[in-house]
Amino acid sequence: MSATLVARNLAAGHGDRLLFSGMDLVVAPGDVVGLVGVNGAGKSTLLRLLAGLGTPEDGSLRLSPATATVGYLPQEPRDGARAAETVREFLGRRTGVSAAQVALDAATQALVDGAPGADDAYATSLERWLALGGADLDERAEEAAASLGLGVGLDLAMGALSGGQAARAGLASLLLSRYDVFLLDEPTNDLDLDGLERLEKFVTGLRAGTVLVSHDREFLARTVNRVVELDLAQHQVASYGGGYESYLEERATARRHAREEYEEYADTKAGLEARARMQRGWMDKGVRNAMRKAPDNDKIARKARGESSEKQAAKARQTDRMIERLEVVAEPRKEWELRMEIAAAPRSGAVVATLRGAAVRRGDFAFGPVDLRIDWADRVAITGANGSGKSTLLAALLGRLPLDRGEASLGPGVQVGEVDQARALFRGPETLLDAFRAPAPDLDPADIRTLLAKFGLKADHVLRPAATLSPGERTRAALALLQARGVNLLVLDEPTNHLDLPAIEQLESALATYPGTLLLVTHDRRMLEAVRTTRRIEVEAGRISER
Repeated sequence: MSATLVARNLAAGHGDRLLFSGMDLVVAPGDVVGLVGVNGAGKSTLLRLLAGLGTPEDGSLRLSPATATVGYLPQEPRDGARAAETVREFLGRRTGVSAAQVALDAATQALVDGAPGADDAYATSLERWLALGGADLDERAEEAAASLGLGVGLDLAMGALSGGQAARAGLASLLLSRYDVFLLDEPTNDLDLDGLERLEKFVTGLRAGTVLVSHDREFLARTVNRVVELDLAQHQVASYGGGYESYLEERATARRHAREEYEEYADTKAGLEARARMQRGWMDKGVRNAMRKAPDNDKIARKARGESSEKQAAKARQTDRMIERLEVVAEPRKEWELRMEIAAAPRSGAVVATLRGAAVRRGDFAFGPVDLRIDWADRVAITGANGSGKSTLLAALLGRLPLDRGEASLGPGVQVGEVDQARALFRGPETLLDAFRAPAPDLDPADIRTLLAKFGLKADHVLRPAATLSPGERTRAALALLQARGVNLLVLDEPTNHLDLPAIEQLESALATYPGTLLLVTHDRRMLEAVRTTRRIEVEAGRISER
């Protein structure tokens, strides 16, 4: 079914804080709209409003036809209450088929009971269930799982899946969906390169309208044909046509023009104000001179000076009117920007980390044997499919993984700084302040608060349980820790997940000046291009190769 989603004059906020207002958005069949903006600008809030899961503070939403299906597919934490849900149940819920089945069962029972209007309700429910793909979901789910290499039965609990398997299950739920409008919140997180390519083909091949949030710049460049930017500083919404690269160019041009227009206005106003002050000064000086110099009987001179002062006053009033007639141009406000540095510790020894015949087995997964040496100032990009063993390799190198065979060692003087994929340090019940103090005990609380504030984590974040932070907030806390303590071995496992675009660019800039040893695991294709590396290690099925 072709469907169009229309938002008019939409406004939303949190408490007294306005996020955006006056938003007009039309999502027609075939549109792929990318939502961009800093974390906290309201992207996820807008998706929820478009999905009908919240009430806007102003404006209206209309779906045409009203019976069309809207699929809102957010990122879901793996440690949530749905850990006991089976993969099959997960797929049914995410595709909307489970809810449609419940509605169909209720309509069927009403039909059996002879309830008034049961015929129409049953026909509507059946049509919806069929449109969402309920008739053959089980068969398609098995095929999708096999195609994606999920490698587990569909009746296994989601909580038992590895990170890579959970990412594949999430991708499968999207590829199996048959909504009329798609609302996708961070669909690229945790996907490997193969998964990203599959997702790109799916999104670009949809006939349905799509609105998506992603911080993967390459994915945005390959998929979206429109960009909507939520500007938190200005509380404005701007729409750009022509795709992501065109958006970047148009935004840069628009910001430059806005700054130029403001500076021209400010210069003109300042010049007129200076002229008015000078004219009043001349007027005041003329009055004083007239009173001081003119003798009592010199009426002609006194009159001439008075007329001159009045002329200056008239000119000053005329200048004031010119100032009043100026069209006011507001000064463009700058958004908060992360300014990131990585504190470097003194260099370590020449050999930073070593694996010798390292091997370990976890269930059906075998890692190794691996021989690897990381030297001082190596900058290593580690790539591979989800589940291939990248995180296992990092854990073995850092000595955190007990080996079945072989040896692992860190060199002398190595100071490790790590952003792990799970952001595990900031997932416990303790406050963010206490979680931060544990690995940085030499910092006093005031300094920690100041540092976290630089990363956008203010007073209301510091005393909250760390587990209540959003994924993006946990990532920023982990990055702040790198600035708090000197490191000479930097280990980053999918650091761009849940980071907004400006923060990703700041991280890339910080890595450019970091002098120590770097181990970088990422599927962000633009980061792999932007960050200078000296070695690239490919991990496949628990074995490594260097190229």
